[in-house]
Amino acid sequence: MTDQSSAHSLDLIAMAHQAMIDAGFVPDEPQSVEVELKLIESTPQAALSGYPIPDLRALLWSSIDDRKSRDLDQVEYVERRPNGAIRLLVGIADVDALVKAGSQIDSHAEDNATSVYTGVKTFPMLPEELSTDRTSLVGDADRSAIVIEVVLATDGSVETSNVFRAMVHNYAKLSYEAIGSWLDSNSEVPAAIANAPAMQSQIRLQLETSLRLRELRREQGALELETIQVTPVLNNTGQVTDLATTERNSARDIIENFMIAANVAMAQFLETKGVTSLRRVVRTPEQWPRIVEIARGLGERLPDTPDSRALAGFLARRKVADPDHFADLSLATVKLLGPGEYVVQSPASPGEGHFGLAVNDYTHATAPNRRFADLVTQRLVKAVLANTPEPYTEQELRAIAAHCTEREDAARKVERKMRKVAAAVLLQGRIGQEFDAIVTGVTPKGTYARLINPPVDGRVMRGERGLRVGDKVRLKLLSTDPGRGFIDLGVKAKL
Repeated sequence: MTDQSSAHSLDLIAMAHQAMIDAGFVPDEPQSVEVELKLIESTPQAALSGYPIPDLRALLWSSIDDRKSRDLDQVEYVERRPNGAIRLLVGIADVDALVKAGSQIDSHAEDNATSVYTGVKTFPMLPEELSTDRTSLVGDADRSAIVIEVVLATDGSVETSNVFRAMVHNYAKLSYEAIGSWLDSNSEVPAAIANAPAMQSQIRLQLETSLRLRELRREQGALELETIQVTPVLNNTGQVTDLATTERNSARDIIENFMIAANVAMAQFLETKGVTSLRRVVRTPEQWPRIVEIARGLGERLPDTPDSRALAGFLARRKVADPDHFADLSLATVKLLGPGEYVVQSPASPGEGHFGLAVNDYTHATAPNRRFADLVTQRLVKAVLANTPEPYTEQELRAIAAHCTEREDAARKVERKMRKVAAAVLLQGRIGQEFDAIVTGVTPKGTYARLINPPVDGRVMRGERGLRVGDKVRLKLLSTDPGRGFIDLGVKAKL
């Protein structure tokens, strides 16, 4: 157990840096990357497209992301057609234009494979000089992009889709917080669009498009889950003062639905072109019987064999019946579904699909500044568009898929550890208090639970025998060790 004064003296950024190293990441850029970066910085932006590409800068593109985000991977634009169909365009940052395969920057990015967001410090996959500027779709700048086009019928189904290169211009860098508040609460129009009536209409049409997509996804059996995401709040001396939770809103729904549509369209585009590619899959859950049991305890019946449409219906009904505890049910469901992984899809083999999204074709293509798998997918599609040989062999893709999956798992562990460090600091003065919680993990290494308020994770060290994922319990805070991110809990009662 760590006393209050020593906990406040913790250097959380240094701890995050060491956690990265312990997890096998390379948090510091090698000198070879810095040398290469200086050469890239002298490359004119106008020279990056490589050859003449369509100019779509006149379209009213915008981006919606976290308020503090500068590594902007995508911009969006929609337009209504006379027959009621909606044309959705998602522009993806052309990272490959500057980060060439086999370069020192590329090799460093491949090693880490993902950006890691610890809450106290972000460790970007690419140098910040690139990811927050030259390869970012920053506001009021011309950029080369990979554009994914999806034409949606009035029922949300896809009439046509395509992928091509183009020049784009981000006219409004918007935030989830401001746009969500405006759309959902009729709050003041965000400053970034207050004097632009056309942009206001554009965002409202994006919301309509998102709702059209979401309704179709519901019909197909996509799961709508609402898990609580927590970020530590630090004061100007680096001390933890609170834990901020991410609120779901319409702005986040817009981007989520657009990105799913874009990633499905990209996977299908590569398949129709006969290209071996990376896919993102969530397999049929092995712990389906436990999901069935949880539903039974709530008076619902699910089929004995995994069925995403049945599960989606159950979740939708529970959200209406008990919205206050829907996040708890969502968390248990996410844990029982298991994590996603990257696999290689050859044109001749059937896809494994994504159980949670209820789609057969799904890749990761929309975040090339943050995920190496997306950068690889970008290179695959650019080779198709340029009619050049595929840039990776199937064997190379399999190695990349395995490595990206492993690094993503490692990133989650680093992020989870730093959240627990911050939570342990925050809870150190509440030893002996009791909290409602939900069991989130039962493994040979231990039993784990998340407190409902504040939403922090800990290990159940006393009375854990017989607990299962999804159980609701009353726990007592036994001790905290901020230096190691330990929060130890004891069972007082099952709820």
